[in-house]
Amino acid sequence: MVRLDKNEISFPDPELYEGHEGVVAFGGDLSVERIWFAYQLGIFPWYNPGEEILWWCPDPRFVLIPEELKISKSMRKILNRNVFTFSENKNFREVIRNCQQATRKGQSGTWLSDELMESFVQLHEYGLAKSIEVWQDEELVGGFYGLQIGNVFCGESMFAKVSNASKAGFINFVESNKKNIEIIDCQSHTEHLESLGAKMIPKKEFLKILHENNERR
Repeated sequence: MVRLDKNEISFPDPELYEGHEGVVAFGGDLSVERIWFAYQLGIFPWYNPGEEILWWCPDPRFVLIPEELKISKSMRKILNRNVFTFSENKNFREVIRNCQQATRKGQSGTWLSDELMESFVQLHEYGLAKSIEVWQDEELVGGFYGLQIGNVFCGESMFAKVSNASKAGFINFVESNKKNIEIIDCQSHTEHLESLGAKMIPKKEFLKILHENNERR
């Protein structure tokens, strides 16, 4: 693993770096510039607050190809009944705050520190991060956020206060962006996203798509 210098924004080449279960570097800071640069390389921060910042590029990578989205009959019925309504970038801060506070199976706390949250809020203000909100009876009941890099969407975290809210929001987002998004980076495996069609692909395949996307921008 490479220790990052706080005074220099750089990362080791994730395509060449192997080992440590996907951790390519540690240290550095959570500045907006470093985070944006990292995501363009296929690297993301994931660590426990109070501990050293860890920077990841796992192999394989968990992704979803929009054309491969799977929608169960029960979810299609829910969507057809218009149980939820959806919006984009209507309340980014509230979405990320709910993601920070959401309880998750097998986790005693949150990985989303206040410092990291504020950096993503700034990225949103610069037009680089977006939120998807899910509403029910004018109440925010679910949503997720991530970074948009050309036609690659890097999903970060989601929350749901009622059953199927985040799943409905994700499906609506994918179906609405099939022409605009080539791949959705889900980062780490969850059964929730696997049920929607997300799958593991080799790191090199993901990085190739990301690099080609960067060259077209």
